[in-house]
Parts: sequence; structure tokens; C-alpha cells
Amino acid sequence: MRIIIETKVSSNVEEVFKGFNESLFLKLAPPFPLVKLKQFDGCHKGDTVHIELSFVLFKQQWKSLIINFSKQENEIYFIDKGIELPFFLKYWVHKHSIVKHNCATIIIDDIEYKTFNVVTDILFYPLMYLQFAYRKPIYQKVFGKI
Repeated sequence: MRIIIETKVSSNVEEVFKGFNESLFLKLAPPFPLVKLKQFDGCHKGDTVHIELSFVLFKQQWKSLIINFSKQENEIYFIDKGIELPFFLKYWVHKHSIVKHNCATIIIDDIEYKTFNVVTDILFYPLMYLQFAYRKPIYQKVFGKI
């Protein structure tokens, strides 16, 4: 399944990318499940992000590796791939694009995920979509609303 969410902000591409740090990562965490950040190396190729998700009665580890990074004049992007995922996910790739658009910047969350079958892929879609739609007002608060 694929989810693409775009958020327009007023900061420039460089400012937005510089803001993709540990502090922003924690702000972007939804209220549930609770997220404990165990490791945040950054957003460049080879960096690792490790979180622990707390679902009240049990915890799950999630480790992602930044597998690609590109910086061009009008776009910066990095891609994280899940290397240790919660039990309900089989595959995870998330491309974070920061793209110049006229006098603004668009942050694009492009997520591809798989559970263990098509039915659960579809059932998880609304939940996954909401987890990332939750980021829109946070991005706009941090980087300026258009």
C-alpha cells in the first residue's frame, strides 16, 4: 500500500531539512502508540533511527536505516527502510522529500508498507494515513504555514 501526504510550508528547502532533527522527530510522534526514541543518527545515508512503540500491554521495536540521500538545488530527500519492524508490518519504505515550490516548500511523506496480506494492508490504511496526516499541522507550526 502507498500513502502520499503533502504539506506546504513557508520555510525554504534548506531550513526545512536542517529542522529534520531529533526534536522534530519527537514532535511528530502521534499520541498513540507512545514512542520512545532510542537512537537518532540523522537523515543521511547510513544513519539509523530506532524507536520503541508502547501499546500499553506490550512494546515493539522499530529500526529504520537511511538507505538513500540526495541534495539538489530545489529538492532534498532521504529514504528510510524498516530493518526491524513491529509484528504487524512486513515491509516499510518512507521517502521524505523537501521540494521547492514557487516561494514555498512542500514536504512530501511518501510511504510504502506491507503487512502480511492484502486484507490487512487495506485495513491498516486508514490508521497509517491518520498517523501521517497528524504531521501536517506540526510541520506548519514548525516551518510556517502558507
